[in-house]
Amino acid sequence: MTTSETNARLLDPRRAHVLDVLGPTIQFLTEPADGEPCVMRGVIPAGVAVPLHSHPDPETFLALSGAVEGLTGEDWVTIEPGAVFHVPAGARHAFRNRSSEPAVSIVVSSARLGRFFREARSPEGTPDAEALRHFLAVAERYGHWNGTPQENAEVGLAV
Repeated sequence: MTTSETNARLLDPRRAHVLDVLGPTIQFLTEPADGEPCVMRGVIPAGVAVPLHSHPDPETFLALSGAVEGLTGEDWVTIEPGAVFHVPAGARHAFRNRSSEPAVSIVVSSARLGRFFREARSPEGTPDAEALRHFLAVAERYGHWNGTPQENAEVGLAV
């Protein structure tokens, strides 16, 4: 181990890359490292939804600003600044930002989910259909489930 891996340190979030994941963005505040939590800043822009999905890794969101709705089974709840929204491993969930401002959260999950975001990101300039195909292929490789357009419509999302 190097000294930086064994000592506490201050991290500069301004130096962290922002990854576009089909509209919402993820910024690593800590890099995905096995055996450690992956801490990220997630932003869901105004008017954007994250369709119905599940994955084998848990996620916990601490809302910082804006408001977003999260799907808990069959009910939508409003997640406002200061709220904590926990998604157990394998739980089906979705988000929608029906406000006029971006919703910003700290997201804590596994290194594995962090690596998924890194691989699934939308490469700059990629046409939407190609970016979606890439995302779905990576999601399948990681064992994620993604709802069909009909399943999303049943919970109030148009995809």
